[in-house]
Amino acid sequence: MQTQEVSFFSEGERVAALWRTPNDAQGPLRAILQGPGWLGLKDAKLYLRYHQALTDAGFGVLIFDYRGFGDSEGEQVLSPVRQLQDLRNALTYLTTRDDVNADALGVFGSGGTGGGNAVLLAGVDSRVRAAVSQLPVADGRDWLHRMRSEFEWLDFLKDLENDRRTRVVDGKGRLVHPREEIMVPTPERRATTVKADVDGRIPTAISLAAADEILDYRPLTAAQTLTTPLLVVAVEGDATTPTDHAVAIYEAARGPRKLIMQRHTTHYAAYDQNWEFVTEAIVDWFDRYVTNGRIVVQSAGEGHTTADYLEGH
Repeated sequence: MQTQEVSFFSEGERVAALWRTPNDAQGPLRAILQGPGWLGLKDAKLYLRYHQALTDAGFGVLIFDYRGFGDSEGEQVLSPVRQLQDLRNALTYLTTRDDVNADALGVFGSGGTGGGNAVLLAGVDSRVRAAVSQLPVADGRDWLHRMRSEFEWLDFLKDLENDRRTRVVDGKGRLVHPREEIMVPTPERRATTVKADVDGRIPTAISLAAADEILDYRPLTAAQTLTTPLLVVAVEGDATTPTDHAVAIYEAARGPRKLIMQRHTTHYAAYDQNWEFVTEAIVDWFDRYVTNGRIVVQSAGEGHTTADYLEGH
């Protein structure tokens, strides 16, 4: 696998990215786009196994830092709305490359908002031929609520309302630690080392206003009209991204879909325990559905319509 540092602009700000290709890459490549998950960064070692498998299968992979994070320019704002803008601009960037087949693009997202963002992108951008959503959040309000006891949740909502009032009067609100005061980490998250290589580079103070966007975050709504082929990867009894979120996205999707449920493991342990099976399934999904789209076969039934983009001869 070859890795090249590249960049593109998103809403006028330079975004840093990594473009990964097979060692013997020839001709325009089918390409997979990945935006990192919650507070994730493009160069996390955790992603390498997926990218290696995809490039071994002949795909190119583009992963980037969202604006304001990692090596990208911009204000450090934790915003799913901005992240979706960055993803759409990254998709457009891929279409400008001579070594990419612009008609054969997929999206992969892993962990929390990473998995949710893959669903959101597929829902709003028809250039995505297939999506893989691993351990996604389906409903941001429910996600934040379930991290807290009921009295903690009510106190949290009061804090948000007070901060909104302060922002409209003073022009700025309170800064908080995103992993401690917006998201509440599980004991497993505190103990895991799967993201240790990038954990030290995450911001420790962002605007509490970021929580308002998480409350409105609804990949499940996008899934309800999604006809793009979707693979969902879940963990049974997941304490970090609730299992029923992944199941709800899978059940809501209207096109070709598959659910992989990992049992007898946990959110972070699954990355190591089952990575070979899961990675193979991801590659197979993209290999099946990310095609050049020269022939489109549309079918209808059971209340929905699907379109298969075939390679053509």
